Amino acid sequence: MAQDRRANRLTTPRPVASGLSAPGNFVAMCLDTFRVMFRRPFQWKEFIQQAWFIASVTILPTMLVSIPFGAVIALQVGNLFREFGAQSFTGSTSVLAVVREAAPVVTALLIAGAGGSAICADLGSRKIREEIDAMEVLGINPLYRLVVPRMFASMLVAVFLNGLVSVVGVVGGYIFNVLVQGGTPGAYLASFTIIAQLPDLYAAEIKAVVFGALAALVASYKGLTAGGGPKGVGDAVNQSVVITFVLLFFVNFVLTAVYLQVVPPKGL
Repeated sequence: MAQDRRANRLTTPRPVASGLSAPGNFVAMCLDTFRVMFRRPFQWKEFIQQAWFIASVTILPTMLVSIPFGAVIALQVGNLFREFGAQSFTGSTSVLAVVREAAPVVTALLIAGAGGSAICADLGSRKIREEIDAMEVLGINPLYRLVVPRMFASMLVAVFLNGLVSVVGVVGGYIFNVLVQGGTPGAYLASFTIIAQLPDLYAAEIKAVVFGALAALVASYKGLTAGGGPKGVGDAVNQSVVITFVLLFFVNFVLTAVYLQVVPPKGL
């Protein structure tokens, strides 16, 4: 009951809040979500539906964005290394940049921009139609029923999208390096493991999981606190995307800094 009362306080629309109340409410919602995330029974139907929906709206844009990312990295790295006579490191550096940095960031941007906006719009629409209030009256915690399945679905899709971006980005970089810059296919492939290492992939997958959870939580919070009719829902969607982008870049910097301190660069 205490959790339901906290959820009720959270999802009640408020006037313009002070500078610290909104972050505090968001943290409180995250803590309440983590508290009920393992409650039984798990909402498998909602989880599968949301995972399929998020994947359907993000797979194609992710592939289209991954190709230029890999191509730009390969072109820039190839031109730079050519000046120093170190073209044999082009493949390894491109793979390292795509797998460890570009793939999680692209995944986060697509999850937040496509999946997160859809989550926020869905929950915001439920809020202004008073469906959330009706669930609370019936004793159903909206965090357990709606937010938790969406968070897990976003995390799952983010992991697979991260792998997709890595593969497409590396293949795109290979094609542009070989066809455009005249690189040697064998040298490009043979240099993969010179700088890059397996923990880089693990770190990228961890980033993807964190980014997916963060995007879903921010979108859910803005959706559950939306007010003011359809215009308020639209404003909440815009705010959720912007806030998620800012948080994702900050969290990416923190995770990268921690990773570089824990896992030393290969060969050093």
